[in-house]
Amino acid sequence: MRRRLLIAFNCVLLALGTGAQLLSRLYYSNGGHRLWLSAWLQTGGWPLLLIPLACSYASRRARDRGAPVVLSPPRMLLAAAGIGVDDFLYAWGLEFLPVSTSAILISTQLVFTVFFAFLIVRQRLTPAVVNAVALLTFGAAVLGLHVSSDRPPGISRGQYWLGFALTLGAAALAGVLMPLVELAYKCAAAAAGGGRALTYSVAMELQLVIGFVATAFFTAGMIVNKDFQAIPREAKQFELGEARYYMVLVWAAVLWQFFFLGAVGVIFCVHTLLAGILIAVFIPVTEVAAVIFLHEKFSSQKGVALVLSLWGLASYFYGEWSEARAKKETEAAEEVQAL
Repeated sequence: MRRRLLIAFNCVLLALGTGAQLLSRLYYSNGGHRLWLSAWLQTGGWPLLLIPLACSYASRRARDRGAPVVLSPPRMLLAAAGIGVDDFLYAWGLEFLPVSTSAILISTQLVFTVFFAFLIVRQRLTPAVVNAVALLTFGAAVLGLHVSSDRPPGISRGQYWLGFALTLGAAALAGVLMPLVELAYKCAAAAAGGGRALTYSVAMELQLVIGFVATAFFTAGMIVNKDFQAIPREAKQFELGEARYYMVLVWAAVLWQFFFLGAVGVIFCVHTLLAGILIAVFIPVTEVAAVIFLHEKFSSQKGVALVLSLWGLASYFYGEWSEARAKKETEAAEEVQAL
């Protein structure tokens, strides 16, 4: 029951985290144009994890005075360096694309996740997974058609295609990183040894280190680009008002942290493939929210891509359900024969 509640908790974090995409687009569409700041927001909320980690450490100390401060092996924490490049690519691509298009494009990370999960952590590929990958890939290709009606105001055709390529690049890099996170968990479990199970604190520690390293990288970029001096000026020129400008920044940082913690949490509780599937599952939510709240156009191409995405997800879940049912029937038959 505790494991199921933990899985549900991380799914909720992922669902809430999808709102960060809307806030990022809201920032750009109302006068924001600081690329390094937008990337910084995706990881800058890492200090929020210090509170639950401190509570976890206090609980361990209450049970064992010799409990370590950090549970993760040093090699696992060192592996988190450099992950912020993915956030930078995604933030750059989002500047040139409407959130509904970028949301569907980023969902293609499932394709890359499946491929690299097969190579890195030996994830088994079933016909349902292959079918879902094919449908999602074709759905993303549909978005490349009739770009003139999809470009945001002031964005050239070249910039649109640049955003298209950058977002796909971010999806590919995320597809590599997610299996590496699962591999890091396996290495940590092997290092723990003795039959000891890893706790959820390991997932939070990994996300904290990823956030800290990436934020340090983005902070350096903001200093060089003089973003800190530009923030007050940009806030005054923000179309929704100065107060709402800072609210958008704060809530974007919080929601992005929810999203990434939910992702590494699902990987920790189950596996990489499920995390990729869940990220794609929440794409329709982002689609509808972008049309309702940001008044973006929902073209026929996006509709076709969305249907293909949902079709692919339904195919995957049906395949998983069928395999689980067949496995139970086989086990039941074996028990009857044993009797």
